[in-house]
Amino acid sequence: MSRMSKMVLVVSMAAMLLTVGCNSHKEGKERHTKYLVTRPLILDTSIIREYVCQIRAYQHIEIRALERGYLQKIFVDEGKFVKKGQMMFQIMPLLYQAEQQKAKAEAEFAEIEYKNTKSLADSQIVSKNELALTKAKFDKANAELSLAQVHLGFTEIKAPFSGIMDRFQVRLGSLIDEGDLLTTLSDNSEMWVYFNVPEAEYLDYKGTSNQDNLKVQLKMANHKMFKYTGLVKTIEADFNNETGNIAFRATFPNPDRLLRHGETGNILVNKVMKNAMIIPQKATFEILDKKYVYVVDKDSVIKSRKLTIASELPDLYIIESGLKEKDIILLEGLRIVKENEKINFEYEEPKKVISELKIHAE
Repeated sequence: MSRMSKMVLVVSMAAMLLTVGCNSHKEGKERHTKYLVTRPLILDTSIIREYVCQIRAYQHIEIRALERGYLQKIFVDEGKFVKKGQMMFQIMPLLYQAEQQKAKAEAEFAEIEYKNTKSLADSQIVSKNELALTKAKFDKANAELSLAQVHLGFTEIKAPFSGIMDRFQVRLGSLIDEGDLLTTLSDNSEMWVYFNVPEAEYLDYKGTSNQDNLKVQLKMANHKMFKYTGLVKTIEADFNNETGNIAFRATFPNPDRLLRHGETGNILVNKVMKNAMIIPQKATFEILDKKYVYVVDKDSVIKSRKLTIASELPDLYIIESGLKEKDIILLEGLRIVKENEKINFEYEEPKKVISELKIHAE
């Protein structure tokens, strides 16, 4: 064998030994890899459910003209607070004043005629029928006077309750017909906040013992929390067949008048869950929109298990079904292992695992 051939043979053998050594080291490393596992954590916790809501004033009405005429005076301004009984608008009352004066004069004349006839009837100079006819004329005149006073009163538009004025729909001097919209008035001392609840959550709510005292919080459009707590007092009678939702109404005190009619926000409902089963989200994987975990059996073999998620928290899932309290689940290496693979593992307490996620479960 030549010297060159010997050198080639030595190099080839060295390369083979190096390859075998590396493969043996790799196989040994794989055999000794330990995967982190844990168990579900069972504890009492709470979740926040959030619903889009519409904010409405406790009372919100349209102010309309009751008589036809020219708008003569406006006593208030847009966006201002008015008190119950305060004058808001004056429709030109001249015609109705004249009608009232005419009716008043006729009522006074009928009264004098009635008194004279009564005096004569008491002296038996006129009959009782004539007295009754005069009395009827007097009563009719008083009724017409009352009607004229009502029509005159319709020219004065007063606030039916205390609240905030909205935008004017007419201007000073406008010719107004009966029924024309002048403005709207909102009593926002209390606010009614409506939000839609899915059927399943409605059934959960009705199944609780404190269903008549459900307290809720309001997150306003600027993402700040309204400082007062609301109370659910009303649930609508029927479900919406198209959406499967039913409307709840929460009442909020609004002493600072911060909330206005027509605002939007989000209602936050705190739901307490007893003995909830919690696992880290990173212990799950997804196949066709379904959540799975790897469960380690008594022979250290991993098998996938489908989960039903009850609710989601930051970095955590609350499990409705699919796991038992004593099941051991794979926490790390989910992308490396395969179904029915036997693994070496290291167990870590679930409380420690969750504390390292920086989540404060209550």
